[in-house]
Amino acid sequence: MRCPHCGNYDDKVIESRTLANGEAIRRRRECNGCGYRFTSYERIEEKQFMVVKRDDRREPFDRLKLERGVRRALEKRPVSQMQIESLVNDIEDEAEMAGRASHEIVSRSLGDLILEKLGKLDKVAYIRFASVYRNFENLDEFMKEIKKIGTPDRKRVNAATGSVEEK
Repeated sequence: MRCPHCGNYDDKVIESRTLANGEAIRRRRECNGCGYRFTSYERIEEKQFMVVKRDDRREPFDRLKLERGVRRALEKRPVSQMQIESLVNDIEDEAEMAGRASHEIVSRSLGDLILEKLGKLDKVAYIRFASVYRNFENLDEFMKEIKKIGTPDRKRVNAATGSVEEK
């Protein structure tokens, strides 16, 4: 390790500590040339998880971008901060599991995963996200998507007879 003070490459490690649940090591070092003490950190360098866009471009997976999109869809909806965090964590975990072998996920798969999770949490947020993600060209496409998510809610089980009735 090169000394940041004098540039000498000869140093000794004085102390080492494990940080972040074993994800990193902090080392205190002392330069043998000038006696300057400094700290270095070691971390495992993993291959970055990438998102393959529609035009075959690849960009790094960005949790903040994912969270922004989800928050935007859930804006002014009765969903707690904890539910949003949990949703984003679930999406991130499932996306990384799906792309584990190649360290990549296709943006379409990621979008479908987000829609699936939003559909279970909040139907309005689902439609908001779908309208941007699917880029509806006209009202018919929008209505088709609304009918698709509205279908299960239109049926109800009669408690007395056990039969399924339309609302």
